[in-house]
Amino acid sequence: MKTLTVLQHTSAEYLGNIEDHLEGRRIRFRYSRPFATGGRVPKAGQLLDGLVLLGGGPWGSAGGRNVPTLIEELTLTKAALQKGVPVLGFGLGAQLLSIMAGGSVEQGELRFEIDEARRVDAGALGGLLPERYPLVIYGRDRPVPPPDARILAVDSAGFPALFQVGDNALGFTGHPGVKPAIVEDLIMEFEEAPADPGPTLARLREIQPVLEDALVPIMAGVVKLFRWMD
Repeated sequence: MKTLTVLQHTSAEYLGNIEDHLEGRRIRFRYSRPFATGGRVPKAGQLLDGLVLLGGGPWGSAGGRNVPTLIEELTLTKAALQKGVPVLGFGLGAQLLSIMAGGSVEQGELRFEIDEARRVDAGALGGLLPERYPLVIYGRDRPVPPPDARILAVDSAGFPALFQVGDNALGFTGHPGVKPAIVEDLIMEFEEAPADPGPTLARLREIQPVLEDALVPIMAGVVKLFRWMD
């Protein structure tokens, strides 16, 4: 069985609907919570079959409000890339991947928005990435992938929504497995929250079936790319 290390940045944000897809394929995952009492960022030697870097809520990486363990997480991400361990980043996690792959991060305010991602590479995720899928973002800052990154999908403004680095690293600017409860808990967990999140939360509840449907081929493509079923 494959075992993934999942790095959390907040109590609220976790894999969400992605858990079911991993469990259904008998792929194990272990959460690491550096922010908890006694918690710490894992060492490179502890990585097994994959590193998943989750979003950070109001935490970013461009200087406005950096996640407290930024340096340690960048070091871990670099080690994973060097060792050939698959890296999957969402939100803040995609920013960390971008930085360590030779790109950068653009500073931005905390935002909660629902957009639509559009596939721009027909071969994305082995041809399994949907042509269009909901893009749910709750976070600050924006990754700027390196020039040699493969842009797989873009948002309505033309910014990367999904990019690939090398053969086994993916950065999603949103969280494809997000649940309304994750966002609700993020709002409760921190004193900083987007203005008037109610309407966007209501919209998120409405599109849950669409999100869940899109996640099926997305996860099939991710698992295929990372060879997690081999």
